[in-house]
Amino acid sequence: MSRLFKITTVLAVVTLVFTSCDKSRRQLQFMPDMYQSVSGEPYEESTVFENGLEAQQPVSGSISRGHIPYEYPDTNEGYEDAKKKLKSPLTAEDLDSEQAKNLYTIYCSVCHGKKGDGQGDLVKREKFLGIPNYKDRDVTEGSIYHVIMHGKNMMGSHASQLNEKERWLIVKHVQELRNNLLK
Repeated sequence: MSRLFKITTVLAVVTLVFTSCDKSRRQLQFMPDMYQSVSGEPYEESTVFENGLEAQQPVSGSISRGHIPYEYPDTNEGYEDAKKKLKSPLTAEDLDSEQAKNLYTIYCSVCHGKKGDGQGDLVKREKFLGIPNYKDRDVTEGSIYHVIMHGKNMMGSHASQLNEKERWLIVKHVQELRNNLLK
């Protein structure tokens, strides 16, 4: 009797597990808005505003909060313009060489190396090849900033990871590394 009871119990458990996990049957949903969100289009036609839309369009010329416009396009001409014209807005009080070194270590040294010689960890492991040595490049603060903003060749943009001040701090550190390499 005990053997029959055990077999029946095992079969019952297996049956319950398989029937409860059957995805072909419609399951009961508590709070369906958690699974399928109610979508809405903010610029649908409406009588709320004079322009016939449910929400107002941004005022022309407005800038998103936290966004600082960058006027040099991601082209060779934009790079050359930035190289000639773009200057750092940071004053001597704004420059924090320790923070600049830390930012460079986090974002740049893995490829460019701690000294700026193009011998970072990824280059040593042959993950990327052809990383330039700073002393071999004719760069200005504007060209360095432009490359951080838009990227160049294999290097991608770092604009989303760094705010404007952090980018300029890295520019300052790159210039210091380049000057040390030229000595």
